[in-house]
Amino acid sequence: MDLVQIGKFIAQLRKEHELSQEKLGEIIGVTNKTISRWETGTYLPSAEMLLSMSKLFDVSINELLSGKRLTQEEYKVAAEENLRQVVKASSFTLKEKIAFYKKKWLKEHIAAMCCWGIGIITVLVMGIILTLPFLVAAAMLLLLVGHAWRNNTIMAYVERNAFDGTERND
Repeated sequence: MDLVQIGKFIAQLRKEHELSQEKLGEIIGVTNKTISRWETGTYLPSAEMLLSMSKLFDVSINELLSGKRLTQEEYKVAAEENLRQVVKASSFTLKEKIAFYKKKWLKEHIAAMCCWGIGIITVLVMGIILTLPFLVAAAMLLLLVGHAWRNNTIMAYVERNAFDGTERND
């Protein structure tokens, strides 16, 4: 993947659409300095930014990553090569990916976790107030089941997302 070629292509597309770096930055939500860094080949745009520019300029992400418009024949070859290059360029270690996806899962399920916790506390308090040991035991059982459920679902989510075969030994 040639960052300079990609940058030149982004600049070409921006100019074809009669946009300044500042205006393009406003449209996709970055600064004009970021656009400049992409166009000079200093940085590669994130996947989200590539998707935004792909839609805006009506080109494929493969064309953006190839730094040129592609014919039908070139497209398949470029798609595979671009995917390989992006995976190789990933700067995240497996440990970092696992931590990221665990945090992401927790953020996405915070409401369910809070409801589960409130339910357990309610059962525990009722057991204490009413002096019913079976409710206290039920609260402890719910705590264990909730913990096991959370761990299993987090790990299933992490496995689906983090283990893509590109682990690095950092």
